[in-house]
Amino acid sequence: MLDPKALAGRFPSDFMFGVATAAYQIEGAAREDGRKPSIWDAFSHMPGRVFEGHSGDVACDHYHRLDEDLDLIKSLGVETYRFSIAWPRIIPDGRGPVNEAGLDFYDRLIDGCKERGIKTNATLYHWDLPLTLAGDGGWAARSTAYAFQRYAQTVTKRLGDRLDMIGTFNEPWCIVWLSHLYGIHAPGEKSIDAALAAMHTLNLAHGLAVEAIRQEAPELPVGIVCNHQALEPATDSAEDAAAFERAFQFNNGCFFDPMLKGEYPVDFMAAYGDRMPAIEADDLKTINQKLDWWGLNYYTPARIAHDPSPVAAFPAVRDAAPVNNTFTDIGWEVNAPSLSKLVRTLYDRYDLPVMYITENGACYNMEPADGVIDDRPRTEYLSDHIAVCADLIDAGIPLKGYYAWSLMDNFEWAEGYRMRFGIVHVDYDTQVRTIKESGKWYKALAEQFRAAETTAA
Repeated sequence: MLDPKALAGRFPSDFMFGVATAAYQIEGAAREDGRKPSIWDAFSHMPGRVFEGHSGDVACDHYHRLDEDLDLIKSLGVETYRFSIAWPRIIPDGRGPVNEAGLDFYDRLIDGCKERGIKTNATLYHWDLPLTLAGDGGWAARSTAYAFQRYAQTVTKRLGDRLDMIGTFNEPWCIVWLSHLYGIHAPGEKSIDAALAAMHTLNLAHGLAVEAIRQEAPELPVGIVCNHQALEPATDSAEDAAAFERAFQFNNGCFFDPMLKGEYPVDFMAAYGDRMPAIEADDLKTINQKLDWWGLNYYTPARIAHDPSPVAAFPAVRDAAPVNNTFTDIGWEVNAPSLSKLVRTLYDRYDLPVMYITENGACYNMEPADGVIDDRPRTEYLSDHIAVCADLIDAGIPLKGYYAWSLMDNFEWAEGYRMRFGIVHVDYDTQVRTIKESGKWYKALAEQFRAAETTAA
């Protein structure tokens, strides 16, 4: 692991270190102050969907421990906090009446950050679709895009004057493929037709939301957060190279091509064009909005090979063996160079604005021993990946910030509470927070960086 002082010295003065969370994973208070259920409330209460029936009903009780948690963020020395806003708190049915109590909570959160000198980066949608909208078809229904537009406008009108950044969506890949094709996340669909409909609705919703945000707060930097797949071909063969291109279009291009080029990928459309929902006259123009920034969430590479089966559906790839036999406790391969390769590929393919690493971290499930959580593998993971960020900046990539995932252990979706990504440990019985050794290392990095920044200024 790298010395935090030496690593901090590699970053320019306008860089930012931060931490990230998501509403459903930490807030709890699922039935309080006017909040109504989301698809994750319903999904997590369905038998067999989430590990041991865990849910976000209480989570980290952040809703009631807001000031304590903001003090915790400040104590880590970071400059910025990325969080998500819960749509079911703001417009509980997805459309219809606005819930002032929900807006009040985020007022307190944003004002609390400002009082502590912490910059705010809000994500409008981190997977908690109001359940009422699911009854109308959810993301597979075009009407959801317009409901999201109104939600974005409502939030920006109330909070946009005090936010430093805003993003429309977190991880379109998960919202579309993981949730509507593979059935692992809410709503648990396993349908290519539902997934294709959700994909176009989401892309349209993104464009409509960007327009709404700019109408309400023209100076507020707006972007999107993607978990583009870091695809690594199994071999140098022509077959695997072609497989890479197909997989890139399916996993990454189906979002970035319409958002940044105003078109869907050619091979993707050749495979699925006849099954796509109706693309109306101005849809692609609406989707193709200029962005002020974009975020990348990166954890692990996806090693792939050509699938020769004659019945394999596009993109016709299969999983390939990992190269680096180091894995986190959730079973993900550790490979920092794949982050660099992915970022460079994306800048080669697209005309992109400045970027942030909006999530990066590792799942290790160490528990306290004599009050200490010795999670050295996580510290090594963070160190290696932050060093890659410095390399990318040296190579000319306009990378402006890094957010560790996550501030604290939390509800890890289908894995429930058994998987821990936090740099702060949470005892879910007592809600006691304890900074892990990785958190102390990250604090030293952030404080050293800010001290150097202040000295330089």
